[in-house]
Amino acid sequence: MAPQATPPIAQPSRPLDGLRLDASGPPGPAGGLVAEHLRLLGAAETGRSGEHMTLVGAEFGGVTAHTTWGGRAVDEATAQAVTGIMGVHGRRDGTPRGLAADYAATAAGVLTVQGLLAGLLAQTCGSQVTRTEISVERAGLLAVSQYLAAAGAEEAEAAETAPGGPPFTSADGIVFELETLDPGAWAAFWRTLDAPADAVRRGWRPFQFRYATACAPFPQELHTAAGSHGWERVREAARASGAEVCALHSLTERAAEYDGAPPWELTAHDASYSDPGAPPDTDAPLAGLTVLEAGRRIQAPLTAHLLGLLGAEVVRIEPPGGDPLRGMPPTCSGVSARWLALNRGKKAVEVDIKSATDRKRLRAMAAEADVFLHNWAPGRAAALGLDHADLSAVNPALVYAYTSGWAGRLPGAPMGTDFMVQARTGVGEAVRAAEEPPVPSLMTLLDVLGGLLGAEAVLAGLLLRRRTGAGVRVDSSLLGAADVLTASARCRAAQGLDPRQPAGFRRPVPTADGWIALPDHAALPHDARHLSTAQELRRLHERGMAAVPVVTDLADLLSSGSISRDAHGSPAVPAPWRFA
Repeated sequence: MAPQATPPIAQPSRPLDGLRLDASGPPGPAGGLVAEHLRLLGAAETGRSGEHMTLVGAEFGGVTAHTTWGGRAVDEATAQAVTGIMGVHGRRDGTPRGLAADYAATAAGVLTVQGLLAGLLAQTCGSQVTRTEISVERAGLLAVSQYLAAAGAEEAEAAETAPGGPPFTSADGIVFELETLDPGAWAAFWRTLDAPADAVRRGWRPFQFRYATACAPFPQELHTAAGSHGWERVREAARASGAEVCALHSLTERAAEYDGAPPWELTAHDASYSDPGAPPDTDAPLAGLTVLEAGRRIQAPLTAHLLGLLGAEVVRIEPPGGDPLRGMPPTCSGVSARWLALNRGKKAVEVDIKSATDRKRLRAMAAEADVFLHNWAPGRAAALGLDHADLSAVNPALVYAYTSGWAGRLPGAPMGTDFMVQARTGVGEAVRAAEEPPVPSLMTLLDVLGGLLGAEAVLAGLLLRRRTGAGVRVDSSLLGAADVLTASARCRAAQGLDPRQPAGFRRPVPTADGWIALPDHAALPHDARHLSTAQELRRLHERGMAAVPVVTDLADLLSSGSISRDAHGSPAVPAPWRFA
């Protein structure tokens, strides 16, 4: 019997009010996360999760998401291995290392919600989209796309990729992260701690590039200098120099202060949007929509990139002379491969936001757009006259999206960058197994997951606008990404249980010429170091055991058949959804 549609409601206040989530099939990857996010957006649900998740309602024909592990992966451990996540995360240590948190499945869960929202949005415009497919393997490739692009570039990395990196430890045992974007502040901080000048000079480049390389092999003298002073002295050095430091917090500490807020916030206001335009193509559910993006680094550019992959026209707002990161090595045809991973296919308009004339021009552009997206520092948009109130005055139906570090939820929090948010929220504990000291990953976990959540929130805002005619402000953050990633571990900590996974969890197994990964909780009954990876895999498969090779050189993925090349010759990972 076909499921009965939920009766319509007069005026939804959330994007999915009046819809119901039905689930079928065996449990799917991150099904609980999908159900929770859809519930937060207004969907009624049965309490079940499965690999098939369907949203149904009186206004819609129904959209089904089918989420799988992929072609080679069978669970989180094997997905991290075959997509290169283990290899990138392990660069700091010099060997591949699994993330104890379910990162690939979490990313796939957010992408699943995106696919459902995009399908519903397309239906409101007359499209026949009824189905979307997502795999954890594709989500993993998206997560490492910047590193993969660099591996396939025409030239070598600009900074050494070797083991090493933060955090640091003070003389009284406080483990801390350091952050600054200013070489002058970097030098002043270390001078105050009596670090050798040559070590300070040599340390800046690997520190600066750690976002790009996932490692920072700076001189041991810097660790020694940090360890020669107490925590209060370290904090004084940071205050005096303009750098920022943050002691690593535990999951128990994060659980104690957790406010239960969702990973994004949607705030609607009166408007009169009503024009859906022509029905979009099935594989481009956002066709006909325009996104203005004023983003830096990863979080906001990735949000806009995902909206572009869904068919929106993305216009990138860049400073006079263009985004300086366009030239960041390594390059393909003279353009940064990493930059292309997040920005290919976008149009660019140079705007001097310090100029009153150019700000007026930007407001005029926003008047014709569907989405305005930025990740400027807190307070900067208001100071420029480009905040939500300013742009909604010229375009009441605008979806105004701000992807921030902290979303204003933690007063006195440090700079809202990936590694500082990891340090402050217990991520360093969640991603390491019990026998390992807590250490934030140097893979940009939260920038990527924050970008995914930003796109999820924008899609929710667009759907709410379409159903109600309202304009919508959308707020998402790296803090929200951290809370989503650590949810299960944080809940264990709140119950007084050990939040960490057992010793050896997701540790790759060495072979004579590489590494293999077994599914979670599987054990290898013998030493594999005398056999090649191919021999060991053949042996295990003959015994009916699932195992996969661990990708440590991302260039190996380029011959997999799923990675294409863009017009510049840079590797391009496939869109994470398929629509039908």
